[in-house]
Amino acid sequence: MKANVDRLIDGAHGAAAACYEAVGSKTPDLAILISCVGRKLVLNQRTEEEVESVRDVLGESTVLSGFYSYGEIAPFMSSTKCELHNQTMTITTFSER
Repeated sequence: MKANVDRLIDGAHGAAAACYEAVGSKTPDLAILISCVGRKLVLNQRTEEEVESVRDVLGESTVLSGFYSYGEIAPFMSSTKCELHNQTMTITTFSER
């Protein structure tokens, strides 16, 4: 696999934007970020930029937590079934309203 660091960071930003729009463009209280360990190996010293790109979208008041995994199980889109993904970042948001 060949990876481009900037595209990985842009992908994290895009995932956060899609998540933000899916909840009606309201700032969530909590976001759990699950990123594939393969991304960490590629990003190396730039792993912080991946989290910062999510922070830029979700805002300063959202509590971020997360971990690295060896693959993620999630739907690709809200209308599809869950599947195993690799080299991805999944974001789950929570709000109390």
